[in-house]
Amino acid sequence: MVPSGITSAVTATPASVAGLYVGTSGWSYPSWRGAFYPPAARPPDFLRLYSERLPSVELNTSAYQLPAEERFTSWAEQVPPEFRFAVRMPRLITHGSRLGLVGTFCERVRLLGDRLGPVLVVLERKRDEGFLELLLGSLDPELEVAFDFRHESWDGVEVPVRVNALEADAPFRYLRLREPPYDEDALAAWAERLRPLLGEGIRVYCYFKHEDEPTGPAYAERLLELLRS
Repeated sequence: MVPSGITSAVTATPASVAGLYVGTSGWSYPSWRGAFYPPAARPPDFLRLYSERLPSVELNTSAYQLPAEERFTSWAEQVPPEFRFAVRMPRLITHGSRLGLVGTFCERVRLLGDRLGPVLVVLERKRDEGFLELLLGSLDPELEVAFDFRHESWDGVEVPVRVNALEADAPFRYLRLREPPYDEDALAAWAERLRPLLGEGIRVYCYFKHEDEPTGPAYAERLLELLRS
């Protein structure tokens, strides 16, 4: 999406499926050692290890504090070129109406270069179309954006991509699967729903909920396997 001179020594994961960017909400969980990460893995190595097995991650830490420029650059350098970060917009913007921070946020996320996927905008506030219009007008028009409306008053508001909506006039879809457990039948059902979209060349970003046990990455890896078959 964004031209970049970032290089990486990390090779592409063999689990890749064209157009499918599946992963979890976050990666920095010591409790995943021994099952997903090696038992002796150090936290500074978690992202690199994660990216060797999964092609994408949803970055939620940005919701609470906008990371420094160096963090974005470092993250991009630790993952292969095909990897994608979905980045959540800070709550200072979405909850507090600090629209003046939108430009800074856009500049920071673009430091991820080609590793940048969609921006996730979570709106828990009541419907405010004036705020939405200002937000859309402040965003970098080259960024892809998915909206997660948490208040029922937003029903019917049109945006290019809504979280968990498979019908859209856009080149990508964004899914947040937050109701575990997902057994084999449930994952197979999701694979069948996603296969036609991928066949049409539509990119799919899909993130499982973080839990203390590494069930999220296990679900993501299984979904990849089902869609490779």
